[in-house]
Amino acid sequence: MPSGEPSVRYRIGVDENGLGPRLGPMVVTAVLSRVTEAGWQTAGRAPRGALAQRLGDSKQLVAHGDVSLGEAWARALVARGCGRAGPVSSVGELLHAVSLEDGAALRAPCPSHVEEQCWSEDGEAFAAPDKLLRAIGRDLDKLAEKGVEIVAVRSILICAKRMNDGARAGKNRFVLDLHAMERLILELRALAGVDVFAVCGKVGGFGKYGAAFGPLAGRLHLVVEESRARSAYRFPGLGEIAFVRDSDASDLCVAMASMVGKYVREAMMGRVARHYQRAVPGLHGASGYHDPITSAFIKATRLIRSAREIPDDCFERRAAEGEASLESGGP
Repeated sequence: MPSGEPSVRYRIGVDENGLGPRLGPMVVTAVLSRVTEAGWQTAGRAPRGALAQRLGDSKQLVAHGDVSLGEAWARALVARGCGRAGPVSSVGELLHAVSLEDGAALRAPCPSHVEEQCWSEDGEAFAAPDKLLRAIGRDLDKLAEKGVEIVAVRSILICAKRMNDGARAGKNRFVLDLHAMERLILELRALAGVDVFAVCGKVGGFGKYGAAFGPLAGRLHLVVEESRARSAYRFPGLGEIAFVRDSDASDLCVAMASMVGKYVREAMMGRVARHYQRAVPGLHGASGYHDPITSAFIKATRLIRSAREIPDDCFERRAAEGEASLESGGP
């Protein structure tokens, strides 16, 4: 390293969106940052000041029907070269730019007559105003000045079909969430080219992760800490991974990942809603969560889904065995 150049480390924030809904995908997102020693404290704490009005817990800042803030973060990051491709001019291009998988892989589980349900771009448009995009651009500039440069953002979309296939294979939603986090960390570790420090949202509320690892299974690792609040593991040649409770409210990169992931999930759920609204007059859109509007949406679309031979597995999630045990303590 040239004399006078500040030392840097790479930090990853990972979070999921849509773990528990009835409809729509679960989205797991990771943000990779290049952080100087001076910026390490900034990256590892909750956003402060004016930034906290635009970056924080996505459940509080991005609501169903109002996704402009999450969209703005995704667009601003992709515009700076943090996505797989860019620039983008449509919602569809934006979703593919942040996705870890390409279009063919994303559509691979879809029967051909079902693709339109999730992949039609009809009725889509960007919602974030230019003023908001400029504000987030300034936020990213200020973070870079403080020693936190965002390098990459990637999301994994796990659709209802993939979640149901996982359930039949004995992989419940918590395991699928964990394995997606592992895939993202491995991908971004390769992109960084050096060991990383990754902070993830807690998965399933349990303390011990070793037996549940998927992509990381079989890798030598050291248990640093295992508790309800924080579980951490050190992997030679990879770095350290910490699963931290409420990390979206206490870690800047996790918060940013959560904002992008929330937008991706809402955009995909919006496609499902519009698909059936085109066929059922007066049908209200739905969040996909466990609420009366979603229940009414499922009931109102039953006949059209049957007529179009839409498999239930491509529409609504099923529960898998073992979820309660993960929530109660361990794999």
